[in-house]
Amino acid sequence: MITFATILFSNRAWVGPIAVGVVLLGVAIVWSWRRSPAQGWVAGACVLLKLAGILALALCLLDPLWVGERARPGANVFGIIADNSQSLKMKDALETRSRGDILREQLTSGAKGWRSTLDENFQVRRYTFDARLQNTKDFSELNFEGRASALGSSLRTAIEYWRGQPVAGVLLFTDGNATDIGADLPALDGCPPIYPVVLGSDSTIQDIAMNKVGVSQTAFEDAPVTVQAEVNASGFDGSSITTRLIEVATSEMNTNANKTNSVSRIVSTTNVVAQSSQRAGGGESTLNFRFQIHPATAGLHFYQVEARAADEVDQSSAQSREATLANNRQMIMVDRGQEPFRVLYVSGRPNWEYKFLNRAIQEDSQVQMVALIRVAKREPKFEFLGRQGESSNPLFRGFGTNDEETARGYDQPVLIRLNTKDALELRGGFPKTAEELYRYQAVIIGDTEAEFFTRDQMALLQRFVSERGGGFLMLGGAESFREGNYAGTPIASMLPVYLDRPVDAKLPGEFKLTLTREGWLQPWTRLRPVESEEQTRLEAMPAFEVFNPLREIKPGASVLATVSDANGRTYPALAVQRFGLGRTAALMIGDMWAWGLQDEEKQKDLAKAWRQMVRWLVSDVPPRISVTAEAAPGGDPSEFRLTVKARDEEFKPLDNATVKLVVRPIAAGSETRNPKPETQNFVQLTADASVGEPGAYTATYVARETGAYSVEATVTEADGKIAGHAATGWTSDPAAEEFHSLKPNRALLENLAKKTGGEIVAMADLDKFARKLPEKRSPVMETWSKPLWHTPLVLGFALACFVAEWGIRRWKGMP
Repeated sequence: MITFATILFSNRAWVGPIAVGVVLLGVAIVWSWRRSPAQGWVAGACVLLKLAGILALALCLLDPLWVGERARPGANVFGIIADNSQSLKMKDALETRSRGDILREQLTSGAKGWRSTLDENFQVRRYTFDARLQNTKDFSELNFEGRASALGSSLRTAIEYWRGQPVAGVLLFTDGNATDIGADLPALDGCPPIYPVVLGSDSTIQDIAMNKVGVSQTAFEDAPVTVQAEVNASGFDGSSITTRLIEVATSEMNTNANKTNSVSRIVSTTNVVAQSSQRAGGGESTLNFRFQIHPATAGLHFYQVEARAADEVDQSSAQSREATLANNRQMIMVDRGQEPFRVLYVSGRPNWEYKFLNRAIQEDSQVQMVALIRVAKREPKFEFLGRQGESSNPLFRGFGTNDEETARGYDQPVLIRLNTKDALELRGGFPKTAEELYRYQAVIIGDTEAEFFTRDQMALLQRFVSERGGGFLMLGGAESFREGNYAGTPIASMLPVYLDRPVDAKLPGEFKLTLTREGWLQPWTRLRPVESEEQTRLEAMPAFEVFNPLREIKPGASVLATVSDANGRTYPALAVQRFGLGRTAALMIGDMWAWGLQDEEKQKDLAKAWRQMVRWLVSDVPPRISVTAEAAPGGDPSEFRLTVKARDEEFKPLDNATVKLVVRPIAAGSETRNPKPETQNFVQLTADASVGEPGAYTATYVARETGAYSVEATVTEADGKIAGHAATGWTSDPAAEEFHSLKPNRALLENLAKKTGGEIVAMADLDKFARKLPEKRSPVMETWSKPLWHTPLVLGFALACFVAEWGIRRWKGMP
């Protein structure tokens, strides 16, 4: 066979005779026209037309065949996947039908040529998807009630269904607004060509949508909770848009814990915390709203952020001119902590620093500071002359330890305990076991020499920071840092400064404090919201006289404040660093209390500075029991995975525990709130131990209603002892994500088609696409052939050539 492009000539035996015949006829025709009196162009045209006709007939003698490839009918699989989510209920501008109605008509009503064509050539598999992919027989299940558009996970599921099968492609009907993927496409290895049919138009739809809401909070007093809302307004040119922040629920300690099996309860509220209005621009505009709030109590606080046109704030949905109200609100959760942080303060002597620090901490309801203060050092044991036969130290009288077993001897330091929760706390002095020390979130040491601690206690304190994740702060003083002989100790190894590098210069007696560049960036080191005011405050601060000079900081540490002496020399004053799982700080100033002696304003500044520093120490310290809620993998936005992490008193993973969860729904919208928290519905779950992580327990909860949810975990050890409680919350609003954008995401679908080797298909071109699809490359192809010698095209061409030649001759009067 002779192949010429896609034309094959099968009668090769006649190639030679036919070629000779054509040549002879051609010579005869040219010879007959040589003596013709016709004009030159007439003769040339007639010769060419007759030769073309003869050549066409000669080629037919070679039995030409038109050969090509096509998908073998019925051998390949072709998928049709239709979006069944709520966003297809939208009506585009100037449209009387919704996107879903148009889609349903294409897939279910009447005899459609493109569907029949696909059935003739492929094994058609039909699916619908919303939160997950589902098989369908004839798309009769389309109701457009799905609360999510899990496009990415649905495609991955389809790929798994088809693995090992010859799949020619996928016809995907969707608006492209996927809720499980962002701008970047998921990994779709092995995916067949995807041919998206974009549902919806790019015309402007009148709507207000909550684009995104961000919540940021710090452990410090400057704007502790900031809520930022980005609102998209489309078709509200020049209209005022109002955004409100409404507190819908808060948690409080439960006085009837036995009845509800919980130590806290959720109380519903209807408090409008903040409100702001902005004017929308032309076309589509993005408005940014920012609220600063100060929750009055600890625990969980749930808020609803909603945006409406100013003239529709108090109207019902039936009176709204928006396309939908499903995307106008989002619920957020703010966690202000549950149990107070506990801080251990150790001082080698009674001093003014403790007085001001303790006074400042007492104003913070979330921090409790326990103090261990030495009032007398060890003394050589001798017989005290005051009382014959007395062996205990009389300096320790009056502290409730006068009996022989508990009284302090002369060879023991005299310690007093302040703010302890019971008579046993710190009874033996500084903690000697992890069980005792790990009850605290931070340790502060002030003016205490290294000999106060045993070597084991210092190693324990180091593990407290590195393994337990606690905070550690050393204050300046006559017996701190180098002066306290800490060089070479485990405590020195975790400080952010070197203690083995002395400062040779003799220092003057006054030092002025200033912040470094890094210090200006830390919110807990600043006391004023404006830089100029903070600079004025720093300039007005008194000079300090007690200072431990250290010049060198360790790699990875940051200097947040420095002091300068009268000679202009600068020394680090406040340095911090991460150490293992925790953080450490060194404050080389030993008379911070002098700051608060000048006037009442500076005393308030000192108290605020202490509170913020202590909050920084404890802000990231992990608790023994923690619970988190996050969306479960799989694409269903209503399914959440609840994870509880439990540690024993030494912060080792707690295995063989029983973990009970109490989940409470908090409905969105004031009309569904329950004013009686004792009768609220709740669901009890039991978490199972995680296989991959010791001390972790997981459970799954399906949030079937839109709104917020709180969960409280109670962990019980194997011996029946309650290890602790933890609580958190989350919000579930699939509709807000589903209606995040009302315009089709054409860019995503174009990228998807390009990545998989497909193309965008217009709804009006489905018939044409179905006819052309078998000609595209498919896994199973077949060769087809069609003879050309008796086709009307070839015979018509030859006849047209002869008729044209005859017509020219008759036109010129030639025989």
